[in-house]
Amino acid sequence: MKIRTTARHALTHVFIITLGLLMLYPIVWMIVSSFKPNNMIFSDPGLIPKAVTLENFVSGWKGYAGVSFGRFFINSLVMCAGAVIGNLIACTMAAYAFARLKFVGRNFWFAVMLITLMLPGHVTVVPRYILFNAFGWVGSYLPIIVPKFLATDAFFIFLLVQFMRSLPKEIEEAAIIDGCGKIGVLTRVIVPLSVPALVTVALFTFLWTWDDFFNHLLYLTNPQIFSVSRALRTFVGDAGAVSNWGGALAMSTLSLLPPFILFFALQKYFVQGITTTGLKG
Repeated sequence: MKIRTTARHALTHVFIITLGLLMLYPIVWMIVSSFKPNNMIFSDPGLIPKAVTLENFVSGWKGYAGVSFGRFFINSLVMCAGAVIGNLIACTMAAYAFARLKFVGRNFWFAVMLITLMLPGHVTVVPRYILFNAFGWVGSYLPIIVPKFLATDAFFIFLLVQFMRSLPKEIEEAAIIDGCGKIGVLTRVIVPLSVPALVTVALFTFLWTWDDFFNHLLYLTNPQIFSVSRALRTFVGDAGAVSNWGGALAMSTLSLLPPFILFFALQKYFVQGITTTGLKG
């Protein structure tokens, strides 16, 4: 029986490791290929390059239409920062209202918010574009950043509501006895205790905004304000073929750095926020 159990665990670990390697292979291949000369990317598909060059990073960094990829990185960081700030402010206030305040129709509006989670995003693409075009926002960052300040991400509101409901009410009552109002309770009690959940919201918002391509393709029409994901599309020619594979792979490799750095820097709070919300929510 012991041998059978050990063999089963060994096979399970082998399967998991194999699956993990298969999932990592495309990323590893992309990183390795970014250091290969253009003519060897597909002729030498192995993970150990026969020749190493940095020319792909030089050619890719030149960017598009006279705008370097450094500008595209700055544009993406600005958009991500605006989206993170908007979600943290708006979603925190909305979640606090649903979790702690009593008002007429609270359960109804909370249900309406949850229903929006089931609504496919593509259903609202045309109405949103018409609205933002009427505002004159197409060709700017406003269609991507402004909705974040209006608590449009119901998933984050739900996550924060579940976390806030798990906090002891005695702490809030003690703060009220000490003279705190509703805003004071939110800023001095709820927000400091909700740091793990807020970090989770910030991290997900950053990743989703950084990786977003469709909305950036739709609204960012000027090369001066292209994001990284939108700029990577410029490597594809009019015929649908990539004109510079080395540059595309090199810039794709660099685009992985900010999400990786942010995730590993905030990993402790991220795991704590997900775990606590899942257990106590």
